[in-house]
Amino acid sequence: MKTLTDTDYIHSLIAEGEHQQQDFKFEISDARKIAKSLSAFANTDGGRLLIGVKDNGRIAGVRSEEEKYMIEAAAQLYCIPEVEYTLQTFIVEGKQVLVATIEESPHKPVYAKDENGKPLAYLRIKDENILATPIHLRVWQQSDSPRGELIRYTEREQLLLDLLEQGTLLSLNRYCRQTGLSRRAAEHLLAKFVRYEIVEPVFENHKFYFRIKSE
Repeated sequence: MKTLTDTDYIHSLIAEGEHQQQDFKFEISDARKIAKSLSAFANTDGGRLLIGVKDNGRIAGVRSEEEKYMIEAAAQLYCIPEVEYTLQTFIVEGKQVLVATIEESPHKPVYAKDENGKPLAYLRIKDENILATPIHLRVWQQSDSPRGELIRYTEREQLLLDLLEQGTLLSLNRYCRQTGLSRRAAEHLLAKFVRYEIVEPVFENHKFYFRIKSE
């Protein structure tokens, strides 16, 4: 009866499609690409990779043991810090499907090294891995510091709130333009407001914008 439950389980996962916590991989040919997925899941809500499954949900099966080592390499060599994951093997329609489960990391950001060894952090938004902005990085870095720091309301803070109160989505560039703040100062302030849950980032048309966080 085991194969039946394996089949049912994998088919039920595939029926969910790709989403914020699930990604299909037909094969693993590049550990760096997998590191990007691991980074995105670890920096967001965690998730799982179904390996041996095509984008359209068809089961192709894993072709070699090599793919297990590729995941290991992605997690240990290409992710900083190393990403912990669990790996299960299921036999479906006589083919092997791997399910790698990644928990959300308590220590963000988790970076993935690119082709040049440069560490980049990713987020998982809907079914895509998106490069984290400097503001996300600052929010994560600030979140390790105690939350006791008070926001000093100066003109700069008030100006940011006034711009956001207009109800439109505010981009970092527009914020810098309208306040004359340096990019660094603007990022720092926005990160502080995101961390205190006054402001939230919104991803639209492949760009991050900011708005007052709704109750």
